[in-house]
Amino acid sequence: MTTSAETHRTTESKTNGGVTATATSSGATQTQAPPGTTESKTADRPDMHTVLKTMRAAHKASPAPTYEERIASLDKLEAALLAHKEDIVRAISTDFGNRSRHESLVSEVFVVVGAIKHARDHLRDWMEPEGREVAWAFLPASAEVQMQPLGVVGIIAPWNYPIQLGLSPLVGALAAGNRVMIKPSELTPSASDVLDQIVREVFKPDHVAVITGGPEVGEEFSKLPFDHLVFTGSTRVGKIVMRNASEHLTPVTLELGGKSPTIIGDDFAIEEAALRIIAGKAFNAGQTCIAPDYVFVPAKKVEAFIAGCKKAVAKLYPDLRRNEDYTTIVNERHFDRLRGYLDDAREKGAHIIELADAEADRATRKMGPILVVQPREDTVVMQEEIFGPILPILAYEKLDDVIDYVNEHPRPLALYYFGYDQSQIDRVLERTVSGGVSINETMLHVAQDDLPFGGVGPSGMGHYHAHEGFVAFSKKKPVFYQSRLNARSLLLPPYGKAANMFFRLTLGK
Repeated sequence: MTTSAETHRTTESKTNGGVTATATSSGATQTQAPPGTTESKTADRPDMHTVLKTMRAAHKASPAPTYEERIASLDKLEAALLAHKEDIVRAISTDFGNRSRHESLVSEVFVVVGAIKHARDHLRDWMEPEGREVAWAFLPASAEVQMQPLGVVGIIAPWNYPIQLGLSPLVGALAAGNRVMIKPSELTPSASDVLDQIVREVFKPDHVAVITGGPEVGEEFSKLPFDHLVFTGSTRVGKIVMRNASEHLTPVTLELGGKSPTIIGDDFAIEEAALRIIAGKAFNAGQTCIAPDYVFVPAKKVEAFIAGCKKAVAKLYPDLRRNEDYTTIVNERHFDRLRGYLDDAREKGAHIIELADAEADRATRKMGPILVVQPREDTVVMQEEIFGPILPILAYEKLDDVIDYVNEHPRPLALYYFGYDQSQIDRVLERTVSGGVSINETMLHVAQDDLPFGGVGPSGMGHYHAHEGFVAFSKKKPVFYQSRLNARSLLLPPYGKAANMFFRLTLGK
């Protein structure tokens, strides 16, 4: 069995883009490469310091790409992504052992293409200066806010969606006129190679570059003096990345995951809720930062929900052992971690229900959806982000008790509520804080091109996607324009009657 401490340390390699932290017996932090991983094309890796220096020089020479240049970059990225979509499917399936082709197409290609189209459709408006009011005392002066590229943006991408989470923030950074360096995860080397190929085909080395390598490369990458740094990974490693970035006062966007609660209201059809929740939980075998992590079910409907989950799995994944639509666990280490979670819950009295037609198989790393009914609060499945196809079920009597439970725990990256009573929906929305919400669905809020994406508190900070992504990668520069005719002389010494009159008019006697 995996102990809680060992499980926690293993969890930290979840989505850290090569910045992997483990706790030593003394409590110090060190980096280590996960077992069985290799660095991708180490010999060909460009020196990241040289790349950053080259990009800074290029930005200095051309600090504000035109609208046409930015559109051209987005167009070329979209064309390359579509041209390589089957390469992406094959590479990720190679890295995982098996990844559903359709899951890869929707999560790695469709979502990014949607982001590109949205940015392209709105970019001209986003780039326009925003007029601001001027206090009457300074009229007829004028003021505006200009959107200025920051310079060089760093992106540390994880293994679970290696293309999407490398390219999605890239779209916002390019739209804002920046240059970008991407550090993908060493756990998905084939996907990293395809990502590198796409970037090399589309961009000059001083515009966008991919830096591959293991944890020590990721650690060094997070210490570079970027103008903005995006990191997707665990909360604990996010703190390390933020600490490293603080040495240069580099602003960060952190997407850190967490335990996303799901709540089923009493008025929602329980079988339909089970289908939608299982579909979200089983997508990518639960290896998703916004996957439903645990579900609150009305006490009188728990058995019906369990039956609905069994029916949903039978419908969605018949003959799971040979089903290519179901993704495998990424490696043996994560498979063993999940089995350790189940062993811990079983030993502490929880009821374990395996929903698939086949038991979890370490040789193939296929693990079907598994329910953990009424786990204790001190079980690992209720303490750590699961990041796999395990779904704890908790019975409840009153919605207020559920809201209190959610609020007593770290703020999650996502929250899901199933129900049609608008007063209940409003109660949940008003009284809980989370990174994002889907009502009567799971995970689909992240696929809406005009919604920002980001966490809050332990689940992250900052946003990207949509207009908020463009803003995150821009400097909002306030500009004041003094008019030819103005009253500036009233406020210059030597002060006299005119200045006194000005203050009487603006501040009173």
